[in-house]
Amino acid sequence: MNGAHDMGGVDGFGPVIPEPNEPVFHGEWERRVLALTLAMARPGGWNIDMSRFAREDRSPADYLGKSYYQIWLAGLERLMHERGLVMPDEAEAGRVLYPPKAGVPVLAPGDVEGMLRRGAPTERDATSTPLFAIGDRVRAKNIHPEGHIRLPRYVRGHVGVVELLHGAHVFADSNARGDGENPQQLYTVRFTGRELWGDRADPASAVSVDAWESYLERAE
Repeated sequence: MNGAHDMGGVDGFGPVIPEPNEPVFHGEWERRVLALTLAMARPGGWNIDMSRFAREDRSPADYLGKSYYQIWLAGLERLMHERGLVMPDEAEAGRVLYPPKAGVPVLAPGDVEGMLRRGAPTERDATSTPLFAIGDRVRAKNIHPEGHIRLPRYVRGHVGVVELLHGAHVFADSNARGDGENPQQLYTVRFTGRELWGDRADPASAVSVDAWESYLERAE
């Protein structure tokens, strides 16, 4: 999916100005949004890729008009609405208006620490051998699907070199659609700045991108 969230290499947004000693959260509400997003995945039954797509799949005006955690909250509301956990008028009112959905599992307070420590590993047993090896020249395919995709637009069509092999990992594109994990070989590919942005780029610059096998083809 091409959208406003895929801003890498895009001109016109001004410089990135780091915030010295930036806190993890700029307000207590941001901490709560992160906690709610993690906790609601259990009753909602969505996975990390569905959650990411819910945040990214919005109009440029909507996406660019929100702060980071406002986007997280909007994505969470969408996921809950889609699964009938919270109705739109309840979100607007800020309180429960209907009986809760029956038979919904919840994340109990005692389970939080274990869940966070366990995380959500994506590595899976490989069902095929890697097509590419470290040092191979590969081209990122110039693809523009309507659904979720983790291949940045600014590398599509460009040639890089495989620098790491990570084994088989859950394929985010199909996982976001609910079509199963469909693990694929995952690579880190290094692209030079000149390859991506031409002669105006710093000749010493480079960008490394993690890319699934179906995103890549062998470069001549």
